[in-house]
Amino acid sequence: MKLVTFTHNQEARVGALKSGNGQPVVVDLNKADSSLPTDMLTFLAGGAETLVLAQRALTSAPSEAALEQNAVKLNAPIPDPGKILCLGLNYRDHAEESNMELPEHPIVFTKFSNTVIGPDDAIELPSVSNEVDYEAEFGVVIGRRAKNVSKVDALDYVAGYLPFHDVSARDYQHRTSQWTLGKNFDTFGPMGPALVTADEVPNPANLNISLQLNGEVMQSSNTRHLIFSVTDLIAEISSVMTLEPGDLISTGTPAGVGAARTPPVFLKDGDIVEVEIEGLGVLRNPIVATN
Repeated sequence: MKLVTFTHNQEARVGALKSGNGQPVVVDLNKADSSLPTDMLTFLAGGAETLVLAQRALTSAPSEAALEQNAVKLNAPIPDPGKILCLGLNYRDHAEESNMELPEHPIVFTKFSNTVIGPDDAIELPSVSNEVDYEAEFGVVIGRRAKNVSKVDALDYVAGYLPFHDVSARDYQHRTSQWTLGKNFDTFGPMGPALVTADEVPNPANLNISLQLNGEVMQSSNTRHLIFSVTDLIAEISSVMTLEPGDLISTGTPAGVGAARTPPVFLKDGDIVEVEIEGLGVLRNPIVATN
């Protein structure tokens, strides 16, 4: 399933994308089955049982539960994740372009829920930064409480996957050894358009990932080039902290970032950025300057 959080008639709901008469529609899952939750965190916390009910509801949804996609607003699939855990230098090609040695251990940093926006929402350029950069990333969403999970079992704890954009203010990121401020300006965490459930992604270790800036390909790689795989990351992180349903692990960005180019390419007012991951869709966001 392609799960979404959407707004219709000023109310946020959980839905699933499907094709109806050749047109994309959003099925309101709660209207198809009133036992299903209307918010994504509760939905994911329901685990496998909820997913089974949702699939049945999607298959037999009445016509009144199906809405044309252009009649709703798609939000971030997980509007308020408990944790957003991101990886630095986790693609071999990105480490090379940054003139950095391959890390011996995952470099984990955090983003917060103030950064979260959805597809077609504007990424706001803060007036205090002149070096806002793009970073296409493959996001992994946790579906079960996970603590001390082995690599062998790690994928059993995944609800699904989505495109994520780790927008970064390089001038703030590099002012100190800590990256928190440069990574956490408002709107710096776009995600979506949908959370694609794990059963539809049989091999997360072999997905094409790319980013286009105003139609020009700036990043193009594949998740097979990750230094630390999805299973590595879940095992490592869950050995430190308990992961909860709806937590997001963003697995790092490949080569081609703006800061590594000659001359550097930073985002500007009016730009359009599109992150695309094979089988997961396209996350499109405009860039807007703020005062």
